[in-house]
Amino acid sequence: MSRAAIRYAKAIIEIAIANGTTDKVNEDMKSIVAAVNSSAELKEFLSSPVISSETKKNALSEVFASVQPQTSSLFRLLQENKRFEILGAIAHEFNGLHDELNGVEIAKVTTAIPMTGELEAKVLEKVASISDKKVTIVNIVDPAIIGGFILRIGDKQYNASLANRLQELKENLVINTIKDISQWQKLKQLKFQQY
Repeated sequence: MSRAAIRYAKAIIEIAIANGTTDKVNEDMKSIVAAVNSSAELKEFLSSPVISSETKKNALSEVFASVQPQTSSLFRLLQENKRFEILGAIAHEFNGLHDELNGVEIAKVTTAIPMTGELEAKVLEKVASISDKKVTIVNIVDPAIIGGFILRIGDKQYNASLANRLQELKENLVINTIKDISQWQKLKQLKFQQY
C-alpha cells in the first residue's frame, strides 16, 4: 500500500464523515475495488501513461455514474495529480478505514478449499475467543495448507492448518533424532572409556 493511497483515503473519509456519507462512499469504494480486482484491462487502463488523465476521469465518471460527490471529487483530484494507478489501493484503504471507524475487524481465513458452513462456524467460534469486535470473514483459498485453516485478525494469528502440524511434527522428529544421536554418542564414549 503506497503512502499516497493512504493519504488520499484518509482525506476522503474525513470529508465523508463531515458530510455524513461514509456508508454510501464505502459502497462506492467497494464497487471500485471489485471492478479493479476483476478486470486486468481496467488496471492497465488506469496505469497506462499513454492514456490522458482526462480520458481516464471521463471513463470512470461514465462507468461509476451514480457515485457520491466525494467519489467524483476523488476522480477529479486523481486527474489533476495524474495518479489514477493508485485508485484501487485508495478504495481498498478507504474500506479498511471505514471498517475501523465502525468497529469492524477483518478476519482473513486461509483454507485449502472454499469454506463450508461447518468450517465457518468453527472459525467464528475461534474469532469470538480472539476478538470482541464485529468481524467480517474473508476466505483465501491456498491448497498449500493441505487442510484445516489459518485465521488472522489484525496482528493475531491462529494456525490450525495440516501443513503447520506436519511442520511441527517434522521439527519434533528432527529434535528428537538429534537428542538420540547425542545420547548414543555419549554412551559410545562411556563404553570406550571403560575399556
